[in-house]
Amino acid sequence: MSGPQTATIPVDFLARFTASEQFEKVFKEGMGLVEETANYLDGEGRKDARLLDRHGAVAYATESMRLTTRLMQLASWLLLQRAIGSGEMNQEDAGKEKHRISLTDIGRGNPLQGGEQLPAGLIDLVERSLRLHGRVLKLDVMVNMQAKAIQQQANPVDHHLDRIASVFNAARG
Repeated sequence: MSGPQTATIPVDFLARFTASEQFEKVFKEGMGLVEETANYLDGEGRKDARLLDRHGAVAYATESMRLTTRLMQLASWLLLQRAIGSGEMNQEDAGKEKHRISLTDIGRGNPLQGGEQLPAGLIDLVERSLRLHGRVLKLDVMVNMQAKAIQQQANPVDHHLDRIASVFNAARG
């Protein structure tokens, strides 16, 4: 008689990651960038925008909208991961919320007419937000891989049953 079988459970990457110094650093950077952007756009950015011609003003408005949208999506993702990792939100509720967050549509947009007039302060914030976006995209891939691994681990027979069902459906068709 052999010993008891033990299932291998994947390491919970998300729980470990959200409790790590690395996540805290990314989280603080993201939230700090949101605050810094709000302060810039409400202060120095308004002064800078007044100096632009019509094309520059449209480019400024467009780029600042892209920036704020990007940062709000990134902040939402970071807050969601923190809530999941701390146990404040279960995977089912998180799945519902995750569909509201779009990380793919918030990258660098097309060049804008008048974009060469954009103030250095805005350009700096945009570039920093794009670097943060790139890091969050990589983290999101790792989190999604973890979620799939856990889902498959929950019932490893499901994959085989799906394959058998597809064979029978193909034979009937």
